[in-house]
Amino acid sequence: MARRNHLDVDLLRQDDSAILEYIRTGPLPEVRSEDEPGSPYPLETEPPTRNLTSDFTHFRDDPYTFLRDIGKHLVGTTYRSYENYVGRDILYAGFTEEMKARVLRNELLRKRIASLADRSVKESPIWSRMSRLEQEDRRQQVVEWLEAVTSRLADGMICKFESKKFLRLAYYIVMQILGRTYNQGLHVNAEEIAKLKEIAVIAAKKNQSLIFLPCHRSHIDYVCMQAICFRVGISVPTVVAGDNLNMAVIGPALNHLGAMWMRRSFGDDQLYSALIQAYIDTLLAGGYNFECFIEGGRSRLGKLLPPKFGILKFIFDTVLSGRTEDCWIVPVSTQYDRVIEAESYINELLGSEKKKETLRGFFNAREVLSLKMGRVDVRFHDPWSLRGFISAQLEKLAPDPLRVPTFVDALVNADLRTRILRSLGYQVLSDINKASVVMPTALIGTVLLTLRGRGVGHSELIRRVDWLCIRIRERGGRVADFGKLTTVQVVDRGLEVLGNLVGSSGGDGTLLEKTFYAEDRFQLSFYRNMVMHLFVSDAIVAVAMYTKIKQGGGPSMQRVPVKYLFDQCVWLSKLLAGEFVYIQQPGGIRANFWESIQLLRDQGVISISEDGCVELSGEERSRGREFFDFYCFLLWPFCDGYWFAAASLFALTPMASDFPDETDSVNETLWVEVKEFLEVAQILGKTVYAQGDLSYFEAVNKEVLRSAFKEFEAEGIIVVRRSKSGRLPATMSLSPEWLPRRYDDDAKARSFSRASRIRPEGPLWDYVEHISIFRREGKNRRDSASVSMRVLALADDAGRKLKQRRVQTVEDAKHPEGDALVKVSRATRGRIGGSKL
Repeated sequence: MARRNHLDVDLLRQDDSAILEYIRTGPLPEVRSEDEPGSPYPLETEPPTRNLTSDFTHFRDDPYTFLRDIGKHLVGTTYRSYENYVGRDILYAGFTEEMKARVLRNELLRKRIASLADRSVKESPIWSRMSRLEQEDRRQQVVEWLEAVTSRLADGMICKFESKKFLRLAYYIVMQILGRTYNQGLHVNAEEIAKLKEIAVIAAKKNQSLIFLPCHRSHIDYVCMQAICFRVGISVPTVVAGDNLNMAVIGPALNHLGAMWMRRSFGDDQLYSALIQAYIDTLLAGGYNFECFIEGGRSRLGKLLPPKFGILKFIFDTVLSGRTEDCWIVPVSTQYDRVIEAESYINELLGSEKKKETLRGFFNAREVLSLKMGRVDVRFHDPWSLRGFISAQLEKLAPDPLRVPTFVDALVNADLRTRILRSLGYQVLSDINKASVVMPTALIGTVLLTLRGRGVGHSELIRRVDWLCIRIRERGGRVADFGKLTTVQVVDRGLEVLGNLVGSSGGDGTLLEKTFYAEDRFQLSFYRNMVMHLFVSDAIVAVAMYTKIKQGGGPSMQRVPVKYLFDQCVWLSKLLAGEFVYIQQPGGIRANFWESIQLLRDQGVISISEDGCVELSGEERSRGREFFDFYCFLLWPFCDGYWFAAASLFALTPMASDFPDETDSVNETLWVEVKEFLEVAQILGKTVYAQGDLSYFEAVNKEVLRSAFKEFEAEGIIVVRRSKSGRLPATMSLSPEWLPRRYDDDAKARSFSRASRIRPEGPLWDYVEHISIFRREGKNRRDSASVSMRVLALADDAGRKLKQRRVQTVEDAKHPEGDALVKVSRATRGRIGGSKL
């Protein structure tokens, strides 16, 4: 099916009835014969890719060639010499000391050291009794001490590009490991590489840096970019890396390959912050390439995380202030058939403590030893100028077209600067999504997790993968190139890579056809989430329609007024705003809504009546709601997660016994550590899932709960207080106006299936009920109110367990330094890790 263009901007300026009439009466796009299910897999996939590991030989396969290749890398023949790379000169003796000297001479760093020294000396209790000469001597001593500290910090931070021969050998070893672990290779798009090199030449002539901003799903990401830059002849970047990877053996090696070690957090450490800014200033002013992960840490969910603005702000400020003229932003997408760490991610999401990285633990992973993890695809969005982006944003945000703010205005206007920085972060995420390709394992995982039935036959699996490829292209997405392989061959290879994540039966002839089903739904959701960005707007519309369809009745009873549909879509979009990166286009949510309505109508999923109502089309009903169910199944796990996260807040409902000295305890709030509340909430979630009131086990994962709590904090439902220093734990409480109330006697409480003294009313109850209308209807869960009552009782139990551990009133939550923090009561404190509610 040919895809229509975006709705015209002028059309979007009209009222809803005009847009609806345009979509209703517009011609349906033609359906081409090659778009029919069953088409060959390569149809309309992206241009052919290049496998960078294809020319590497393994020792067991050909020992002579293996040893000869090592010699070529040590000597440096052809591209292996890495002599004529594009970009700033690196990899020479003395590089590290030269870079360190430049960093320590940085003007901003020198001013920060002087400022800290002045403040330290003036805060001394004997300052007023010292002579001016003594004051200056004391100040100089502090400056020298701070300089020594800064020098030691710089030694541990700055990368050590010293040896070209070491880089050549490391490249060979890395490609051998990649070739064995990802047996189908490391693939890049030749056209994108050519464009990247073209921009690299332009940047090198202007002494400007390439800023690589990849997504982050695996530790393998660190070496992929270095390997690609080496192979195609671009100066390898300095890479921001957490100091948790600075382990024995591998840490020094990574440091010599470009790793810039940085603390995971540094709170209010002004000296450390100034040193990072000085290092980035020096790199960008010198035209050195740079890389950092836009999401900060690795995504445990498979989809993009919201941008982290720490390092991005340093880059942004360097250009905005004019300390460097410009740099080139390069959004990068790295996609895996299977991620090495995925199994450990699941354990972390379910509450296990993150294990400290070790060299032995990393390379002893079962998935690495299997050597059948498919392939890695790295894609590059077209690079763009950061200075050009800032200028465009200043024009866009200008209240008066005749008075466009300047860079200086943005420097002094904190609100304007923050808005541009946020736009920068989300623009990068949007471009990463545009550059991404969908891997076969993501196709298979998505199909298996969007089925109503228990499993799917091999032939139907092939058909649905073909169908999904078409839907992806309709949404402007791309499917990974597999040359001349058919869909059958690609799916079989994908099933082999997924291994025990997908179960099968009937292969021995006991069934008419071999049937496949999701064995590990939680881990498969990681791969399903890789396609979510393409369909999230359509899924929101489908789930909003479901709020009426789930009520039953004939087709006439399931018609949805467009205003109601739009209002529900806006509400749900805002709820999940921290979870997804929406399509960036003029008009925002309204434009996305109408584009989804148009697409669903073009697909034959919905029809639009003359009186302005939307309903499932007869065509969609006749094919068993295949399209509609697909969109709903994509979003239901997240609806479940946010519903449960909101319901868990009832555990924070205070009891009179919590405040024995208060006469009006109903207005008191309870404060608990966020980390401990997460632990208890996850145990509550596992209980609710085991009892059938939660459809998706992935809904209890830690990342979704954290995202939900951030949204609730933004909405004013909860209050979170954090230590300025970051050394003390964050605490949370329900906002007073959202506090539930309790019954005065047990009789009313016991009128429900379980005794809960919390009243099923109030703003929090209404909020939970609103989220519940989007949830999938379960076999034992037709009445959402009864479900909420059962969960309410469990939440009350969880609250009692929580209050045995850490509890405090807001009046006692004041820290001497001015931070509002809980002083923990340790009377009956105990770990809850292995306990049950």
